[in-house]
Amino acid sequence: MLQVGQIRTADCSRLTRRGLLQIGGISALQFTLADWLRLRADAEDHAPAKSLILLWLWGGPSHIDSFDPKPHVPLEYRGPYSPIETSVPGLSICELFPKLARRADQYSVIRSMNHESNDHGIAGTISLTGSIQGARSLGGLNLPGQVLATHGSVVSKVDGFHPTVPRFVTIGKKLYQGPQYITGDEGGALGPIHDPFRVNYVVGSGVQLPDLQLTDGVTADGLTNRRKLLSQFDQLARLGDSPNARRFDSFYDRAFSMLTSPGTRSVFDLDDESTQIRRQYGKHHFGQCCLLARRLIERDVRFVQVNWSSHVEGAEDGGDWGWDMHDRYFQVFQDRHSWQLDQAMSALLDDLDQRGLLAETVVLAVGEFGRTPKINPKAGRDHWNQCYSALVAGGGFRTGQIIGSSDAQAEYPLTAPYKPADLFSTALHQIGITTTRLTANGLTPQGQLMEELL
Repeated sequence: MLQVGQIRTADCSRLTRRGLLQIGGISALQFTLADWLRLRADAEDHAPAKSLILLWLWGGPSHIDSFDPKPHVPLEYRGPYSPIETSVPGLSICELFPKLARRADQYSVIRSMNHESNDHGIAGTISLTGSIQGARSLGGLNLPGQVLATHGSVVSKVDGFHPTVPRFVTIGKKLYQGPQYITGDEGGALGPIHDPFRVNYVVGSGVQLPDLQLTDGVTADGLTNRRKLLSQFDQLARLGDSPNARRFDSFYDRAFSMLTSPGTRSVFDLDDESTQIRRQYGKHHFGQCCLLARRLIERDVRFVQVNWSSHVEGAEDGGDWGWDMHDRYFQVFQDRHSWQLDQAMSALLDDLDQRGLLAETVVLAVGEFGRTPKINPKAGRDHWNQCYSALVAGGGFRTGQIIGSSDAQAEYPLTAPYKPADLFSTALHQIGITTTRLTANGLTPQGQLMEELL
């Protein structure tokens, strides 16, 4: 017996309506295949890029120790590292990123990111949806409003159903701070039908597909998912045996067949890659996830989110090596985080470029905020939302430049700040998710376009 997510079926050729959406990545009930093909073709004709890869640095990396060094400030601010020159005159980054320094012409650095919260959960929701609505704080307080869809889910909604591939894939588990997961990394107000198709990678075990797991168990999470989805299936059931219902059944059957066929599942088999390319990315978790992201966008997945970790905390605090290091920051940053990010992102940029994909693939690297420019008494850095950095590469953007600037100690933006909504609105616009298409789908555009990138 095959179990798709937590929904069992004895026959792989058919799937009940109650089990349909568990396979993930299928969307836009209102579109026919002809509608989708027409809209997609129109968008591709005008969009500079086709796909977006988000490298989500969960926990908040330090901007002053990475892409906004301040070598002339007192030691208690600048830390132990020196800046190095890059391939772009006038652009310096931390010495722990030598590979990225040699590739600075392939990306732009934004140094004036800013938003209103230093709480991981709230900041994550702001970043991943463009809005503070419905955010959940570390203390469990839910802010007013309905949480909006994450950016990948917006792509799923606007693009509509694709006959062969998920539109939105997240590599990694749900995002947590402490014992609770955050809001804003799923379909939100758009419903579970636009949740990401989730993939996980475990060092030593390889790629895991929770939504296509061959197992006999039914977990509490699975039961919760069924309950969440039941209302949407009831809407379909009311259609009865109409032509629309039969068309939806046909589309879902094709999607189910796609996700369970050996040919489609092969995209998740990293053993297909050469030993050399896997080593270039790094055999660590983040490196192999970045390699998987490249394989997915080759198969026409539109939005791939690579989660650095599931928890913000480091392993010593019960997490899985997130960027939230209030103490021992420099030891962990130097021994683990910096070189893994340097290796994996550099390999991703090179690989995309050599395959002719970088020009049509936007690559973003950003966390939910930065860290305090002033070092704390525990030799670490705390949360800092007032000013932080992001990297933007590929996708036909203008690269090899610095956008925005921070003040002398990297505490506040010296130029007009950019919000996460601005960054992601610009990235989505580049892949054809324009204001016109958003409003046509009943969505409110978030943020303003960053003209310096276009």
